[in-house]
Amino acid sequence: MGTVGRAVKEAVSGLPREFWWLWTSTLVNRLGGFVVTFLALYLTVERGFSASYAGLVASLYGLGGSVAAVVGGVAADRWGRRATMTAAQVGTAVATAALGFAEHPAAIAAVACLVGFTGNASRPAVQAMIADLVPAADRVRAFSLNYWAINIGFGVSAAVAGLVAAHGYLWLFLGDALATVLCAAVVFLKVPETRPQDGPADGPADDPAVAGRAGKSGGAGVSLLDVLRDGRFVALTGATFLLAVVAQQGSTTLSVDMGAAGLSASQYGLVIGLNGLLIVILQIPVTRLLEGRGRAGLLVVGTLLMGWGFGLTAFAGSAGFYALTVAVWTLGEVVHAPAMMSVVAEMSPARARGRYQGVHSLAWSAAAFLGPAVGGWGLDRWGGGTVWGACAVIGTVAAAGYWLLLRERPAPAGPPLARGAAPAADRPAAPVLPTAPPPAPKVSDALEVAAAPAIPGVPAGVPADGRGPGADADGAAARPAAPRAGV
Repeated sequence: MGTVGRAVKEAVSGLPREFWWLWTSTLVNRLGGFVVTFLALYLTVERGFSASYAGLVASLYGLGGSVAAVVGGVAADRWGRRATMTAAQVGTAVATAALGFAEHPAAIAAVACLVGFTGNASRPAVQAMIADLVPAADRVRAFSLNYWAINIGFGVSAAVAGLVAAHGYLWLFLGDALATVLCAAVVFLKVPETRPQDGPADGPADDPAVAGRAGKSGGAGVSLLDVLRDGRFVALTGATFLLAVVAQQGSTTLSVDMGAAGLSASQYGLVIGLNGLLIVILQIPVTRLLEGRGRAGLLVVGTLLMGWGFGLTAFAGSAGFYALTVAVWTLGEVVHAPAMMSVVAEMSPARARGRYQGVHSLAWSAAAFLGPAVGGWGLDRWGGGTVWGACAVIGTVAAAGYWLLLRERPAPAGPPLARGAAPAADRPAAPVLPTAPPPAPKVSDALEVAAAPAIPGVPAGVPADGRGPGADADGAAARPAAPRAGV
């Protein structure tokens, strides 16, 4: 027990207090996330609508989320992380409650699209705020803990929602709205605004390549079009889209394939429920085990586990074997998700983190549209073996893309020696020329320092902004950057 406690303490220690308030808001929000999980069941069982109408509503919800990924990212950079999260969550609470009272099919569809928009508009802001609050060396751990909170909340809310629905589906909508209001209150009262202010002191990005692209202003004025012109980042988002298409098969094609194998809906529920359970159990120990590893390697390993895990489904015929495949791709998800969010944060200029996170989130939203349709069509036309084999191939292609984009590049070689020139080791050392002594300090300078008002906590002779020689833009002592795998 002592070993487990020590591992947990090491996993959660060293992160700023503001991060934990943000983490708490995420947990509260997800604990009340009843509606999305049970929306299709509510529409077909409680309201008597057709399955095709329920699918249309789900698609409109996804459409709202796709638009929100970009709009929310721009808003987080322009108006602030906390303002965007607060407004989005209050809007989500109102829209969710309204959805519970909507009667007409057109009204339900329109409000569901609005819920999708408001519910997803805060995600880029949350991810950008984590990148603002947490140093680069700790971001994988921080994103892992936030991802852990999401899955704890999802698992608990899915279990509790069934009990709440027994007393009427309206309570699901009202309970979800209440939890979202509490989330907004935590953010508004406890989480500070972290959007970098305009000025040259802001570091443009953790990635030196992005820093060069950000321009002289250090990332100021980076537009959405500038993000789309970032070829390396767009290619990275494309690789994520491929992987997201594969991941979508777990919630759609997998259930159809298990049904064709003669397994029941309850068996599917137990098998897919293993995904959330394993994330809750494994997220912290796996993150601690892999801490300090290169981002490129983590993404490649996680992507291969996801792709090949789905590929193994081609050989499944029993509930136990299906559960094994879920365990494999869930482990890949545990490795991939936090590393990916950290890479996006490192590739983003500081004042464009919301836009970068939003564009990257768009890959998952687009895959939510395309993935289920492609999987179902392939299952009908070619069968499960082809679909699951294609998942393995696509996962391998995505992993190769990550590696090519993020692998550590060798340092450029020095200029070639001139013909006939001797190597440095064989050349005589240049003579040391005498240098003039440094000028004596002026009496006026000494008088100015002595006359300067004392500032509590700042040693004499240190500038009034508190930064001594060798300090960075935040006043912290300069220190060598930790090596990263190409990001």
